[in-house]
Amino acid sequence: MADQPGPLLIIGGHEDKTGERIILKTLAELMKGGRLVVATVASHEPEGYFDGYREALAGLGLTDLVELYVEERSDASTHAALATLDGAAGVFFTGGDQLRISSQIGDTPIERRIREIHARGGVIAGTSAGASVMSETMLVKGASSESYRLGELHMAPGLGLMGDVIIDQHFAERGRYGRLVGAVAHNPRLLGVGIDEDTALLVRGRVGSVVGSGAVYVIDAAEATHSNIAEAKAERALSIHDVRMHVLASDDGFDFDQRRPQGSLTDPSEP
Repeated sequence: MADQPGPLLIIGGHEDKTGERIILKTLAELMKGGRLVVATVASHEPEGYFDGYREALAGLGLTDLVELYVEERSDASTHAALATLDGAAGVFFTGGDQLRISSQIGDTPIERRIREIHARGGVIAGTSAGASVMSETMLVKGASSESYRLGELHMAPGLGLMGDVIIDQHFAERGRYGRLVGAVAHNPRLLGVGIDEDTALLVRGRVGSVVGSGAVYVIDAAEATHSNIAEAKAERALSIHDVRMHVLASDDGFDFDQRRPQGSLTDPSEP
């Protein structure tokens, strides 16, 4: 078993598949030619997802791909599904509905096998819904492009591959700042992590670095001095004071234990 779990590549969605493919190139480098399981579990209609990634990654030298799909929760205990993960060096969760991932594979042999892969140094990647599900508490539903109003937010347990954060995706493009502030107002122990499209946070241990064309926003409410989250009536706008936000661009780093940004980090392909 590896000294520490493998890296997490947490992608905000709509990563470039035809141009420079910076994020997929990072994934290919991390995989080092190993077998990648493309888990299309988040989609109700997974047709096309696997073929699209197979084509995009083949041009980057990553050709050993297999698809994992779970139609019903009972399928997550079958020998055929588990066999898909044999010899895997990494797992990539595609987009769709994050509740499908947690409800279909949570606390099943499939989830336990994925955790084993991660624990022995395997890569776990996810885009869009596959990004949200990596946190211990995941955002499921909430209004975009407007201020958060009390009672609007729906959250649920995620897979918890990364602790003490809550992750949102398609962040700037869908105007999700208000709902992520609302999420951390519910539990200021958690750091809110908002990831733009075609942008990823590569996490090793408890340190992350930004990859891609957009930004990663980290919202920290630990030192907030006021919040009406518990007292105000439903549908009233959230009031919260002294919230800190960090905006990180490509190559910027962040230490999640220290809750502080760092300068440029080493090349993601290095061990």
